[in-house]
Amino acid sequence: MLIVDSQVHVWAAETPERPWSRDLGEPQRPVPYGPDDLLKDMDEAGVDAAVLVPPLWEGRRNDLAIAAARAHPQRYAVMARLDPAAPASRDALEKLRGEPGVLGLRFAFQTKTLIPLLTDGHTEWIWGAAQEAGFRIYVLVPHSLVPLIDDIAVRYPGLKIVMDHFALPSGKRDEEAFRDFDKLLAIAKRPNVAAKVSALPCYSTDHYPYRSLHGYVRRAYDAFGPQRLFWGTDLSRSPLSYRQNIAMFTEEMPWLSKQDLEWIMGRGVCEWLGWDLVRRES
Repeated sequence: MLIVDSQVHVWAAETPERPWSRDLGEPQRPVPYGPDDLLKDMDEAGVDAAVLVPPLWEGRRNDLAIAAARAHPQRYAVMARLDPAAPASRDALEKLRGEPGVLGLRFAFQTKTLIPLLTDGHTEWIWGAAQEAGFRIYVLVPHSLVPLIDDIAVRYPGLKIVMDHFALPSGKRDEEAFRDFDKLLAIAKRPNVAAKVSALPCYSTDHYPYRSLHGYVRRAYDAFGPQRLFWGTDLSRSPLSYRQNIAMFTEEMPWLSKQDLEWIMGRGVCEWLGWDLVRRES
């Protein structure tokens, strides 16, 4: 079975030439976690490939992730960052189209600083440009903003969108985090929208195997189906080891069939993003 992590961050050390942007987010670990570190952890856990999402604290830089995908095209692909409000971003999007390994764009609109980029219209140009470029979109919003993404999905039916981390609100846990989960399930009616089953233990006070989360996974499975549900770890902040992140699905949810797991654990995200690892491995 092909195992592909739908989201991992890698980043470099902070230097005067490469300052971190703490106004956008705090590093998830006190020391850098680079592509070579991730490869080692992937090899030990049996993860075949990973989609790299440059972290916001690096200030929407993509160079490290793109270099990693260029060096290891069988292991890494990239969902790149850009600032939708910056005038230079239109040219940046065109340049990203030519970068090997870049399959799309990732946006986060989950803080007071970032939400206005979505609600005030700064992103409006993005959706048509991404659809034309054949780029997929990863997007992180709280449940309250899912209807805005639903509207985008309707207006741009050729744009493939992935809802990150079940659209769970940052800093919330357990029932509080999942209070408005039905708003995420409602967008499953759009055939161009999928969801990442990623970082779920970060939104729970439970312990492995996080049985309190299994019911939410089942509800998402019933809404999206296995072909539009993508396993991921957000490893640099996960309370679980890589092996536990895998086993939580492959060993602890017996209602998932072998075929379900093939889609959820890797095949689905590859086909959705247009990454040909499935064809090479099958």
